[in-house]
Amino acid sequence: MNRNWSIFNIVSVVLGFAFLYLPIVLLIVYSFNASKLVTVWGGFSTRWYSEMLSNQGLMDAAWVTFRVGLLSATVATVLGTLAALALVRHTRFRGRTLFTGMVYAPLVMPEVITGLSLLLLFVSVGFERGFWTVSLAHITFSMCFVAVVVQSRLVSYDMSLEEAAQDLGCTPFEAFYKVTLPVILPAVIAGWMLAFTLSLDDLVIASFTSGPGATTLPMKIFSQVRLGVTPEINAVCTVLIGLVATGVIIASLINKRKMVREARIDSKV
Repeated sequence: MNRNWSIFNIVSVVLGFAFLYLPIVLLIVYSFNASKLVTVWGGFSTRWYSEMLSNQGLMDAAWVTFRVGLLSATVATVLGTLAALALVRHTRFRGRTLFTGMVYAPLVMPEVITGLSLLLLFVSVGFERGFWTVSLAHITFSMCFVAVVVQSRLVSYDMSLEEAAQDLGCTPFEAFYKVTLPVILPAVIAGWMLAFTLSLDDLVIASFTSGPGATTLPMKIFSQVRLGVTPEINAVCTVLIGLVATGVIIASLINKRKMVREARIDSKV
């Protein structure tokens, strides 16, 4: 047997993936359990999905989470892209070190500290906690992730292309929009998806900055899980897993089709 695929390696990989994904598989299976007891199998049923849809609290929390995710991801993508452009194009300007530290600080800052500091800020300025405070909080901590992703693409980008476009009559904005943006668009989209995912997943920061009528889905799930896991929670989690898996499959198919198209173009050349 190949040394790289020894028995120990195979067992380690199998146990590792089982530890990671077996609980998820069990969660999906028990979301179709007819029994109210999540640990006792009572037969196959989809009743908990209809119960989930009729649970107004869960639906309201899901709607709030979706709106916050769309808004925060979009704004964070714009600000993160601008920050990445500033860091790549302008290597020397007064306050660059401070600006870089402020952009990257949320990456290493504990979420508890971020949430508490934002809570104190909103209270001091008199903001009423709700949808907008949660959105601002999510923009604050997800913007840095977008900046990192876009900056990694801009580092290898040839800025002379944009300069050539300006020499041909484009304004700086037109050169960026028509030349630079199409090249870095995959990184921008990846940054948006990362920011949206982080917003959907956030619990700690949203707990500090939310208010009445702005309960997100992770907060709702966590509050119910503390009283015991219900089949409705399994159904909600299964739907989220299905959405994530669908997005990953679609992205993989698009990437594979792009690679096949590029390979055909190269073979013709």
